[in-house]
Amino acid sequence: MGTRLIASLCARGHAVRALVRPGSESKLPSGPTAIRGNALDSSSYAEHVRGSDVLVHLVGVAHPSPAKAKQFPMIDLPSVEAAVAAAKAAGVAHFVYLSVAQPAPVMKDFISVRARGENLIREAGLNATFLRPWYVLGPGHWWPVALMPLYWMWERIPSTRDAARRLGLVTIGQMTAALVEAVEAPAPGICVMEVPAIRRAREKP
Repeated sequence: MGTRLIASLCARGHAVRALVRPGSESKLPSGPTAIRGNALDSSSYAEHVRGSDVLVHLVGVAHPSPAKAKQFPMIDLPSVEAAVAAAKAAGVAHFVYLSVAQPAPVMKDFISVRARGENLIREAGLNATFLRPWYVLGPGHWWPVALMPLYWMWERIPSTRDAARRLGLVTIGQMTAALVEAVEAPAPGICVMEVPAIRRAREKP
């Protein structure tokens, strides 16, 4: 997701600084300035945040699942703590945070950590956009397409409609477009983009 967002923002003329682990610079698309640092340690990159209008936080455990519950407070939470500290110290105007749909009947540990991340941002007094997808369809992640007929039915039953929409599926293209929208059209205060809003986002030329 980060690679797609960076490429899209650079193509639209934005000056992008991308945090990478030392040795991973080659994974970046062309265009951004690579900032070598540790996402869990704000002191390793905070000086490079100064002068930025927006900080986008996409750091987290890859392919989250209940089996990885112990990793969420070790990676997801300290990474947003570090990013919030860096953004606040630098006077960043807007913070974009990839959260998760909530409430939900599963993945409670992951949701809890992401909700704590949202609270950290609120408590810091930052203007922010929280994006709350549930499952993002993309390369290697297409199997939930088989559930589309069930989603169609659940969205038409009053008792399940709200949950089906909140926990609906979005595509990687929709996510990228929603992130670009959050960067380019920041709202004052806190803006929450849940699945219906993410689905309405359109990839920009």
